[in-house]
Amino acid sequence: MNSIHPTAIVDPKAELGSGNVIGAHAVIEADVVLGDNNQLHFGAVIKNGCRIGNNNIFYEYAVMGGLPQDVSFDKSAQTFVEIGNDNEFREYTTVNRATLKENAVTRLGNNNYLMAHAHIGHDCVLADNIVMVISSGIAGHVHVADKAFISGGVMVHQFVHIGQYAMIGGNAKITQDVLPFFITDGVPASVKGINVVGLKRAGFKKSDISELKQAYRILFSDGLPLEQIMQSLSEIKSNTINELSDFIARSKRGFHRVERC
Repeated sequence: MNSIHPTAIVDPKAELGSGNVIGAHAVIEADVVLGDNNQLHFGAVIKNGCRIGNNNIFYEYAVMGGLPQDVSFDKSAQTFVEIGNDNEFREYTTVNRATLKENAVTRLGNNNYLMAHAHIGHDCVLADNIVMVISSGIAGHVHVADKAFISGGVMVHQFVHIGQYAMIGGNAKITQDVLPFFITDGVPASVKGINVVGLKRAGFKKSDISELKQAYRILFSDGLPLEQIMQSLSEIKSNTINELSDFIARSKRGFHRVERC
């Protein structure tokens, strides 16, 4: 059974699993599917088009499934937000529905932690174990890979891809892709080094970090063309470096590099 506060508004057409706790003045609209053991704190809102898994927590005034902030969006289009399991959305976080086409989806995976006032724009795709700190925001069509860390006040341009285990420093301005495994920071943003602390905490070996240091030197050597860089990276026989190379090869916006004096 679900625990629903008398002041909460739950549309009878919404589909709820079991064990959910719906707090005071929370709202669940009609076209919502909510799994099991979720918590909605005071004033949290789950809007039409949300498909939500299990064990998520929505703190005060978090709003899931708001209309995309896109002036060209057809408000009659049916688009969605999909949220996995074990995510936490702190106070005033917002996640917008997709805008691209009918049945398009803004998607979040599992075990993500969004701190207060974080914003996820339309058509974004977030993987698992991502942290977004207070007042950070990602614009439409952004993809974020596993275990990325987006610090407070960071603003991310639309269509950017952020790699796994990337760390973005506070208040950074992100306009290009963010390389996995590295720290990117500043206005304009640039690569500052390897995310050594994050990688050690995640269980990466010393050999993995040594290989990344080698890749760093290759990537940011003066004057090397990208084709030569990619060839040199391919000579490092490492799954970690393969992931880095694949990310670079897929990049359509280009990627943030080191700042040159």
